[in-house]
Amino acid sequence: MLTKLKQKVQRLLSSEAHAAHNLGLTPNLVSTLGFVLAVLSAAAYAVVTEEQPLWLLVAVSLLMASGFCDTLDGALARTFQQASTFGGFLDSILDRFADVFVLAGIIISGLCNLVAGLAALSSSLMVSYARARAEAAGVKMESVGVAERPERIIILALTSVAAIFWNPMLNLGVIVVAVLATFTVLQRAIHAYRKLKKEKTKD
Repeated sequence: MLTKLKQKVQRLLSSEAHAAHNLGLTPNLVSTLGFVLAVLSAAAYAVVTEEQPLWLLVAVSLLMASGFCDTLDGALARTFQQASTFGGFLDSILDRFADVFVLAGIIISGLCNLVAGLAALSSSLMVSYARARAEAAGVKMESVGVAERPERIIILALTSVAAIFWNPMLNLGVIVVAVLATFTVLQRAIHAYRKLKKEKTKD
């Protein structure tokens, strides 16, 4: 859903893209920086305790900075014609690892129960897998589904901030991510089925 908004934001990040380019940053470097920030966010989540809940603010700040990099790399690639097939591949792989690390950090800290954490992790990965398989078959999947990566990051960020005041809130957020990601996989499966069936009918 928010992927279309992300594309509009990328077009608005011209000055930031120029600043990054002047610093010698490439889209692949920005993607890598976003991954490093996600790992640091995961580490911050992992050390959160009831006695030190403010680590959640650190984790959220790093998570949102990682998300910004995930938008900036695309803006940089488009602005300076640096888009490449490998760059898209690298960005996708790093995003998946980032998702794994962040959810693992939340699980390790006990901010969510193991079942909810694993459900969110597996369903999030399946969202990406569903897109990869469908697009390999020629079906475009961008913006299909209620919980693509930007939506999942926002849900985790908002419930993380709320968890500073009420600890169980992040567990609820992880459950919401699991449910919406699973629903997104279903949406993508139905979308792929309809598109492929239509193509078969044309043949």
